[in-house]
Amino acid sequence: MPRTIVVTSALPYANGPIHIGHLVEYVQTDIWVRFQRMCGHRCYYFCADDTHGTPIMISARTAGIQPEQLIERVHTEHAADFDRFHVRFDNYYTTHSPENKTFSELIFGRLNQAGSIVRREVEQTYCEKDQMPLPDRYVRGTCPRCGAADQYGDSCEVCGATYRTTDLINPRCAVCGTPPVFRMSEHYFFKLSDYEKPLRALMAAGYTQKSVTNKLDEWFQAGLKDWDISRDGPYFGFKIPGEENKYFYVWLDAPIGYMASAKNYCDRNGLDFDELWNSPANELYHFIGKDIMYFHALFWPAMLLGAGLKTANKLFVHGFLTINGEKMSKSRGTFIKASTYAQHLDPEFLRYYYASKLTDLVEDIDLGIADFIGRTNADLVGKYANLASRSGPMLTRQLDGRLGALDDEGRQLIRRLTDAKEQIIRDYEGLDYAAAVRTISALADEANRYVEQNQPWTTIKTDREKTRTTLTAVLNAVRILTIYLKPILPQFAQKVEKFLKVEELSFSDVEKTLENHPIGTFERLFERIDEEQVTAMVEESKESQAPKPVVTPPPAGATPPPEGPEPFKPECTIDDFAKIDLRVAQVVTAEPVTGANKLLRLVLDLGGVQKNVMAGIALAYQPEDLVGKMVVCLANLKPRQMKWGLSEGMILASGSGGKDIYMLTVDPGAKPGQKVS
Repeated sequence: MPRTIVVTSALPYANGPIHIGHLVEYVQTDIWVRFQRMCGHRCYYFCADDTHGTPIMISARTAGIQPEQLIERVHTEHAADFDRFHVRFDNYYTTHSPENKTFSELIFGRLNQAGSIVRREVEQTYCEKDQMPLPDRYVRGTCPRCGAADQYGDSCEVCGATYRTTDLINPRCAVCGTPPVFRMSEHYFFKLSDYEKPLRALMAAGYTQKSVTNKLDEWFQAGLKDWDISRDGPYFGFKIPGEENKYFYVWLDAPIGYMASAKNYCDRNGLDFDELWNSPANELYHFIGKDIMYFHALFWPAMLLGAGLKTANKLFVHGFLTINGEKMSKSRGTFIKASTYAQHLDPEFLRYYYASKLTDLVEDIDLGIADFIGRTNADLVGKYANLASRSGPMLTRQLDGRLGALDDEGRQLIRRLTDAKEQIIRDYEGLDYAAAVRTISALADEANRYVEQNQPWTTIKTDREKTRTTLTAVLNAVRILTIYLKPILPQFAQKVEKFLKVEELSFSDVEKTLENHPIGTFERLFERIDEEQVTAMVEESKESQAPKPVVTPPPAGATPPPEGPEPFKPECTIDDFAKIDLRVAQVVTAEPVTGANKLLRLVLDLGGVQKNVMAGIALAYQPEDLVGKMVVCLANLKPRQMKWGLSEGMILASGSGGKDIYMLTVDPGAKPGQKVS
């Protein structure tokens, strides 16, 4: 039965760029949304920039622009970053909108009528130089407990103490450094404790994960505190109705942005917002990080309960991202912006790596750089892409680009893949992406073993139709694996759909088979990650970098260096030669390189390990003549990122160049991976 599902992710703050830590949540949510749609459900995904508050106002002032200009610029940047990582919202909106203002006033009004809003005098810090009240985070001073300097106005990052701003020793304004004064002001408070009973019932009904419920129980035991929901001007936000210089606190109108984004979408697409958002027949889910669960698990549902609006079916909470086991760091270069990552690496690599780590638990996930490189190259290149690249080009070039029929062995392989469908669906639905990835990876191993056992590069010389049957099973396996991976790797899936000449794949297509079907031209699916690419990304992300040396050209009229033979390279020793590892390699695929008329792109099998090699032999050899040949490969050559892709080795050949090139080949009986001395 098709479901109607509304999904939101937490709103990124419009005061800085998206980084790869943020992307954990948006990738997690996007995968779930894509999965639901592939199952035939109507699933709407809404988000927006969180645009109000003192930090936005101060940043705009520092930049010499209006806050509206700042949030508009950041909105464009955020939208571009999400697009790079294939995060597809139905509507990516802003909290600085008429819809958000309307809903904020509506909810505040209903809470006020219910008696859940009270006024109370508070003492607050005020900077007389900047003429503005200071939030806790904009007051710095010495911790009253441990004496650590330069701590925030509400908590110490050294000893973990929490305190009132009035307790801070030698406080100062974080903007201008002036000691603040303390003033009394009347603020509005939301009586959160009024909603303890319905909130407890919500948690007992499974509103969120068990570990989050346990944490919430600690807060219930300590007693729910009234929540200050107003701020004095100057402040960038919505004025409280009937007030001249008081505004809604940003955390009141931020989650309301989910509703505003949905309302804006509905109005533009002729849908009934009340039906979509409030109907008990529809499902509503929020995805958030554990740092904001207090707001989303207590304040937000309490506001909705008090206003007579529907609460979410469930709150999905995830942990933080660490890199190499530590917090992201600008000095170490691990505080990586989404845009910086995308300049160096394929965004789908990160989507896959996150999916391989994400479960339904509220645990931090670690991005180990070495593990990231190894897993990406082994799985995406060595398993999935390799499976397609070993079969598609051979079928296209040597078997008229047409699939045949499956035999019994092929059907057994496909049955094993299709039998995993329901478990993979359960894992996606339950947010256990790591389990789904493990299952899919194991299935890919089975398909690759099938290729090794049937050796189409050998049978193509003796039994073309047997080869066609083998490749038919392999490409049907590729199609099924692509369906399973599509929520994680949408771009990869799109390339495979085009290559196989099929419509957009969904989970209902798993049991179908492609037989006697034409395929298209194979397009390379992934390139291996070069460690140098990651190093360059990390270096670019470092907070401070040493200036690059300036190369000064020789002055005009300077005497050129004397002509002569090309100088010798630096001397090498016998120890350098001892490092060379020559291995027998079998050519699995060979294809021309677009834009490089002398190069062929080879995939070499070195006994279970495959390497991509760019070889300058295109003028001397036809690609189809090379498939299956046994050649000698320099196996431990450091990978090199070329303009046309990554080259991970070198085949041995000699000659003067052009057509005068002769590869070193070995006896066909040799085994791939065998050492050559």
